[in-house]
Formats: sequence, C-alpha cells, structure tokens
Amino acid sequence: MIASLMMYLRPENAQAHDRYWTLIRAELAQRGIVAPDQPDNTRDEFEVWTAGDLVLSQTCGMPYRKWLHDKVTLIGTPDYGVKGCEAGYYNSVIVVRADDQRTDLPAFRDALFTYNQTFSQSGYAAPYALAQKHGFWFENRSQSHGHLNSARAVAEGRADIAALDVVTWELIQKFDDFAADLRVLAQTPPTPGLPYIAAAGVNRQATYDAVSAAIAGLDQGDRDALCLKGLTQIPKAAYLAISNPPETAG
Repeated sequence: MIASLMMYLRPENAQAHDRYWTLIRAELAQRGIVAPDQPDNTRDEFEVWTAGDLVLSQTCGMPYRKWLHDKVTLIGTPDYGVKGCEAGYYNSVIVVRADDQRTDLPAFRDALFTYNQTFSQSGYAAPYALAQKHGFWFENRSQSHGHLNSARAVAEGRADIAALDVVTWELIQKFDDFAADLRVLAQTPPTPGLPYIAAAGVNRQATYDAVSAAIAGLDQGDRDALCLKGLTQIPKAAYLAISNPPETAG
C-alpha cells in the first residue's frame, strides 16, 4: 500500500506534514483502514496516483479530469481558504518581475512564459484559458518542472512570466526572499482545487471522515504551516466541466 502528500510539501513545513499524516493514519485506523507508516513523497506522481493499493494522495485537477477520474476514488478537496474563492476552490496568480514595466497580460504576448507541466491546471490550463480570452497563447515557452522553479526563473530573468498555484505563491512569499522580485500581474478565475484521491473501491466516506478529523486535530500552527482550513466535497462533474488546452498548445 502507498500514500503520498507531495503537493505543497517544502522543507519548512515538512514536520507539519509529518504530524498531519500521523493524525490521518490514526483516524483511518479507527475506521478499519490500514495505512502505511509514512507517505512516500519521492515516487513518480503517476505511479502513485494509479496504484491499485493507493490509500491517499493529492492530485491536480487537470490529471484528474483527463486520466484519473474513472480509475480512482474522489475523496474530497482540501480548503485552503483562498481569498475570493469558495471553499475548496483556488486560482492562479500570473507573476512577472517587479521591475517589468508592462501592465497587462496582452503586453506579454511575445514574452517567454515558463510553466511547470503541460498537465498542470494552475500552471498551464488556467493561464491558457485566460490568455485565450485576450486572443493569444504564448509562442515562446519553457518548461520548469515545478512552480517554485517557474517563480525563480522569472525572478532571475530566465523567463518573463509564469502562472503559479495561489497556495504555492503564498508559501513562496512566506519562505523565499526572491518573492520580493516578483509582482502579481493578473489572476485566473477560480476552479476546483487539488483533490484527495484513493484507489478505486475504497470506502470514500470513511476516508473523508478520517481526513476531516485529522485536519480538525491539527494545532493552529500546523494548520497555518499547511495553509489548511478544512475538507470539502466538490462533485466530480465540477472537475470534468473545466476545459483542457488542445494538444497543439503543448
């Protein structure tokens, strides 16, 4: 069996993540669900998400709707209390260098856009939808393989613009000095946040209740470190309703 809570994990909140998992594991045990002693946050994400013995993990909305929704159990969606979003929803912030004089998204039409993955809702699909509203998509693109990498690339002048998960941006502002070299140019509309999933056939309600109880059992310091407010239920249909960029946009 396997579990993974790799999203939003940083060295600065790793101990809070450990305590969170300890609570989840204990709550699962009370409901007759066996879980590994520790999550494996180093294994390939798709290997984890598609494992037949997956106890719990967190995925992104785009992989869920494209490849996973009919192969896993949707447990629930963590609520990070994102300003301007209903519970469980989030958005992306479009960041540029603080000293860049351009003032709106269309002015960056010919800029170098960097992104974490082409299958990222916050890093790729959301900015694609926003740019399309302005009649373009970035012709100049580079892949960073991570939101933190994207942010740093813009701050250091190796790219001009990036879209970041707003929760990741909150953590960057909290922990990374280079955040001062960036500014938010725009924000994307809210979409359902990063859901918790488990293997097909698991007891969804028991797992949902266990995670909810674990979040409630965290002390305020750990909840703040993890940006967690609670757990909510967003229907599968809400995830599937979001459009994907065409393959030609990749």
